[in-house]
Amino acid sequence: MLKKIKKIILFIFISSFLYVLITKFIEPPITITQFSNAFGLGLKRKYVDWNNMSYNIKLAAIASEDQAFTDHSGFDWDAIEKSMHPKKKNKKSKIPFGGGASTITQQTAKNVFLWQGSGFDRYLRKIPEFYFTFLIEKIWGKKRILEIYLNVIETGPGCFGVEAAAQHYFHKSAKNLTRTEAAMIVAGFPNPKIFTANPMSSRVHWRYPQILREMNNIESDEDVYALLKNN
Repeated sequence: MLKKIKKIILFIFISSFLYVLITKFIEPPITITQFSNAFGLGLKRKYVDWNNMSYNIKLAAIASEDQAFTDHSGFDWDAIEKSMHPKKKNKKSKIPFGGGASTITQQTAKNVFLWQGSGFDRYLRKIPEFYFTFLIEKIWGKKRILEIYLNVIETGPGCFGVEAAAQHYFHKSAKNLTRTEAAMIVAGFPNPKIFTANPMSSRVHWRYPQILREMNNIESDEDVYALLKNN
């Protein structure tokens, strides 16, 4: 019995490692979240590569979701500590605004390899999320992580990825998104089924100007600049 368990664990480890390695070079197939949505709101998605995403949407995602993205190794321990002690000021944070304890890397690991969920499901997911977060940081690197993140994240009712969102909301390619349009799309990330850019929900209305300001704040950061100018 013990040998069988060891074989199963070894198989899971090897297969997951190989899958992460393969998806460094090819787009991941349909995710669990996309599959579940296909039977409800439908599924609109179109993967585009790094050069076919506007600079603005990449900057908006970092500004809103994870301003320490270029600095951390998958986990923003300062943000995690701050979320556990909300009254305690984070003096070490390089950039003072935006994001939470869940980094873009963690969100990507969850969206590509795992499942959404709350309550007990959320805690059950944490161990494999930690594992996949570590792997993609080591194997994919920052540019690939951000590229995949912007291709698989839910961006609207039945929409996944920034290309689908750009087409759905603004009838244009993600490559041509303006700063304002990019901020509006990212403003809906917490719940894109409800927080829509067009018609503009109240949440997007008050949030996207904040994201625009934060984009201006971080744009001069040399690490952010180096990543986003990496073509």
